[in-house]
Amino acid sequence: MSTPWTIRNGNVVPGTDDVKLYSNDAVKLDAVYLYADLLGSTKLAREFRPETAGKVIRASLRTASTIIKRLGGEIRSYDGDRVMGIFIGDWKNSNAAQAALQINYAMQEIVQPGLYSKLPHLERDGFEPRMCVGIASGEAFIARAGVRDSSDLVSIGRAPNVAAKLSDIRETGRYRTYITADVYKMLNERSKLSNGKDMWEARSDDVGGEHMTFYRSSYRWAI
Repeated sequence: MSTPWTIRNGNVVPGTDDVKLYSNDAVKLDAVYLYADLLGSTKLAREFRPETAGKVIRASLRTASTIIKRLGGEIRSYDGDRVMGIFIGDWKNSNAAQAALQINYAMQEIVQPGLYSKLPHLERDGFEPRMCVGIASGEAFIARAGVRDSSDLVSIGRAPNVAAKLSDIRETGRYRTYITADVYKMLNERSKLSNGKDMWEARSDDVGGEHMTFYRSSYRWAI
């Protein structure tokens, strides 16, 4: 508690071994955080066998993680049915938005048909594998927490917190992707428009106790 922080600016997303555990070492990073959260996991755990739920969760997390990494993101956390990706660099906002729309596409066009073909009772019982994605940008404070042999990185700041809260939104309809206004302002034309039409719709609502304007999308981006 009495040891002062040693903080350095990061140019890459640190790994666990890049941050010291006991010396109050930390990395300050300007980044975009993406959280992809599986919808209906409570129904999945309650109404299906663990073996079935496990296959759905594994397929969903592997798909989202593959897309995140393919677009330059770094995976730094898995939490049950949720994965967190961190994007840095000049195109971090647009790459994260593209990843989110590709996750929406892949869940419907790749994961769902694959699961239904092997586990037909999922379709029969009305479970649709979908992920909700939240994205926010800003400065984060990355430290290492835990004890030796059982530690991990933690991201502290508004960006990771808001991204996680946006991924918790549950709306009826086809909306699966939510980004902050700051992310929207930095999107390139390719990640903002489809055939000249804006893929994002502004909304104002409370997110984690904060009233804010954010953007939602029901669009999909083919892989």
